[in-house]
Amino acid sequence: MQETFEQYTARLLSYLQNDDPLKVLRHTVTKLDKLSKNSDSSLRKKKKDGKWSDAEILAHFAEGELVFAYRVRMILNANGTAIQAYDQNVWVANANYLRKKPRLAFELFRSVRLSNIEFLKALTSDQWDYYGIHSQRGKESIKLLTHLMAGHDLNHLRQFQR
Repeated sequence: MQETFEQYTARLLSYLQNDDPLKVLRHTVTKLDKLSKNSDSSLRKKKKDGKWSDAEILAHFAEGELVFAYRVRMILNANGTAIQAYDQNVWVANANYLRKKPRLAFELFRSVRLSNIEFLKALTSDQWDYYGIHSQRGKESIKLLTHLMAGHDLNHLRQFQR
Protein backbone atom coordinates (compact mmCIF):
# COMPACT_ATOMS: atom_id res chain seq x y z
CA MET A 1 0.00 0.00 0.00
CA GLN A 2 1.41 3.36 -1.03
CA GLU A 3 1.68 5.93 1.76
CA THR A 4 -0.56 8.98 1.72
CA PHE A 5 0.86 12.49 1.43
CA GLU A 6 0.10 12.98 5.12
CA GLN A 7 2.00 9.80 5.99
CA TYR A 8 4.92 10.86 3.79
CA THR A 9 5.12 14.25 5.53
CA ALA A 10 4.87 12.67 8.99
CA ARG A 11 7.57 10.13 8.13
CA LEU A 12 10.04 12.77 6.94
CA LEU A 13 9.39 14.95 9.98
CA SER A 14 9.86 11.95 12.29
CA TYR A 15 13.40 11.45 10.99
CA LEU A 16 14.27 15.00 11.98
CA GLN A 17 12.92 14.72 15.54
CA ASN A 18 14.22 17.78 17.40
CA ASP A 19 17.35 18.35 15.31
CA ASP A 20 18.04 21.79 13.87
CA PRO A 21 17.09 21.48 10.18
CA LEU A 22 19.81 23.90 9.02
CA LYS A 23 22.45 21.82 10.80
CA VAL A 24 21.08 18.67 9.16
CA LEU A 25 21.15 20.37 5.75
CA ARG A 26 24.78 21.39 6.31
CA HIS A 27 25.80 17.98 7.67
CA THR A 28 24.35 16.29 4.58
CA VAL A 29 26.89 18.13 2.43
CA THR A 30 29.74 16.68 4.50
CA LYS A 31 28.28 13.16 4.45
CA LEU A 32 27.64 13.16 0.71
CA ASP A 33 31.07 14.60 0.00
CA LYS A 34 32.61 11.50 1.56
CA LEU A 35 30.13 9.05 0.06
CA SER A 36 30.35 10.52 -3.45
CA LYS A 37 34.09 9.85 -3.61
CA ASN A 38 33.47 6.14 -4.16
CA SER A 39 34.17 4.86 -7.66
CA ASP A 40 31.61 5.66 -10.35
CA SER A 41 31.01 1.94 -10.94
CA SER A 42 30.25 1.30 -7.27
CA LEU A 43 27.96 4.33 -7.12
CA ARG A 44 26.08 3.19 -10.23
CA LYS A 45 25.53 -0.32 -8.92
CA LYS A 46 21.84 -1.08 -8.44
CA LYS A 47 20.68 -2.10 -4.97
CA LYS A 48 19.66 -5.72 -4.43
CA ASP A 49 16.19 -4.62 -3.39
CA GLY A 50 15.68 -2.83 -6.72
CA LYS A 51 15.94 0.60 -5.12
CA TRP A 52 17.89 3.48 -6.62
CA SER A 53 21.63 3.21 -7.00
CA ASP A 54 23.80 5.61 -5.01
CA ALA A 55 24.44 7.57 -8.23
CA GLU A 56 20.69 7.98 -8.67
CA ILE A 57 20.34 9.10 -5.06
CA LEU A 58 23.10 11.69 -5.57
CA ALA A 59 21.37 13.02 -8.67
CA HIS A 60 18.06 13.08 -6.80
CA PHE A 61 19.69 15.15 -4.04
CA ALA A 62 20.94 17.63 -6.66
CA GLU A 63 17.63 17.97 -8.47
CA GLY A 64 15.67 18.09 -5.22
CA GLU A 65 17.86 20.96 -4.04
CA LEU A 66 17.19 22.88 -7.24
CA VAL A 67 13.45 22.39 -6.75
CA PHE A 68 13.69 23.49 -3.11
CA ALA A 69 15.62 26.63 -4.11
CA TYR A 70 13.01 27.51 -6.70
CA ARG A 71 10.05 26.87 -4.39
CA VAL A 72 11.40 28.96 -1.52
CA ARG A 73 12.21 31.87 -3.81
CA MET A 74 8.80 31.69 -5.50
CA ILE A 75 7.09 31.71 -2.10
CA LEU A 76 9.07 34.79 -1.06
CA ASN A 77 8.16 36.43 -4.35
CA ALA A 78 4.42 35.71 -3.95
CA ASN A 79 3.23 34.49 -0.55
CA GLY A 80 0.57 31.82 -1.10
CA THR A 81 1.86 30.85 -4.56
CA ALA A 82 1.12 27.46 -6.09
CA ILE A 83 3.80 24.78 -5.68
CA GLN A 84 3.80 22.15 -8.41
CA ALA A 85 4.39 18.53 -7.36
CA TYR A 86 6.59 16.18 -9.35
CA ASP A 87 7.09 12.43 -9.43
CA GLN A 88 10.65 11.68 -8.35
CA ASN A 89 10.49 8.18 -9.81
CA VAL A 90 9.58 9.53 -13.24
CA TRP A 91 12.50 11.97 -13.01
CA VAL A 92 14.88 9.13 -12.18
CA ALA A 93 13.48 6.94 -14.95
CA ASN A 94 13.75 9.67 -17.60
CA ALA A 95 16.92 11.53 -16.62
CA ASN A 96 19.52 8.83 -17.37
CA TYR A 97 21.29 9.44 -14.06
CA LEU A 98 23.39 6.31 -14.51
CA ARG A 99 25.02 7.80 -17.61
CA LYS A 100 26.11 10.93 -15.75
CA LYS A 101 29.10 11.46 -13.50
CA PRO A 102 27.97 11.00 -9.88
CA ARG A 103 30.57 13.41 -8.52
CA LEU A 104 29.22 16.18 -10.78
CA ALA A 105 25.77 15.60 -9.29
CA PHE A 106 27.31 16.06 -5.86
CA GLU A 107 29.10 19.25 -6.94
CA LEU A 108 25.82 20.70 -8.20
CA PHE A 109 24.10 19.66 -4.97
CA ARG A 110 26.83 21.18 -2.79
CA SER A 111 26.81 24.50 -4.61
CA VAL A 112 23.05 24.95 -4.51
CA ARG A 113 22.71 23.58 -0.96
CA LEU A 114 25.32 25.93 0.51
CA SER A 115 23.69 28.85 -1.30
CA ASN A 116 20.29 27.80 0.05
CA ILE A 117 21.57 27.56 3.61
CA GLU A 118 22.94 31.10 3.45
CA PHE A 119 19.70 32.27 1.85
CA LEU A 120 17.63 30.68 4.63
CA LYS A 121 19.83 32.13 7.37
CA ALA A 122 19.06 35.61 6.04
CA LEU A 123 15.27 35.23 6.27
CA THR A 124 13.36 37.31 8.78
CA SER A 125 11.21 35.54 11.36
CA ASP A 126 8.11 36.59 9.41
CA GLN A 127 9.47 35.21 6.15
CA TRP A 128 9.78 31.71 7.63
CA ASP A 129 5.96 31.73 7.80
CA TYR A 130 5.48 32.61 4.14
CA TYR A 131 3.88 29.67 2.40
CA GLY A 132 3.00 28.04 -0.86
CA ILE A 133 0.11 25.77 -1.74
CA HIS A 134 1.53 22.39 -2.75
CA SER A 135 -0.62 20.72 -5.40
CA GLN A 136 -0.80 17.49 -3.39
CA ARG A 137 0.02 18.37 0.22
CA GLY A 138 -1.64 21.76 0.62
CA LYS A 139 -0.29 24.75 2.55
CA GLU A 140 3.44 24.54 3.34
CA SER A 141 5.45 27.32 4.95
CA ILE A 142 9.12 27.90 4.24
CA LYS A 143 9.75 26.63 7.77
CA LEU A 144 7.87 23.39 7.04
CA LEU A 145 9.56 22.99 3.65
CA THR A 146 12.95 23.34 5.34
CA HIS A 147 12.05 20.74 7.97
CA LEU A 148 10.79 18.41 5.23
CA MET A 149 14.00 18.89 3.25
CA ALA A 150 16.09 17.96 6.30
CA GLY A 151 13.94 14.87 6.89
CA HIS A 152 14.24 14.05 3.18
CA ASP A 153 18.03 14.22 3.56
CA LEU A 154 17.99 11.81 6.49
CA ASN A 155 15.70 9.44 4.59
CA HIS A 156 17.96 9.27 1.54
CA LEU A 157 21.19 9.13 3.56
CA ARG A 158 19.81 5.95 5.12
CA GLN A 159 19.18 4.54 1.64
CA PHE A 160 22.64 5.58 0.48
CA GLN A 161 24.27 3.73 3.33
CA ARG A 162 22.43 0.43 2.80
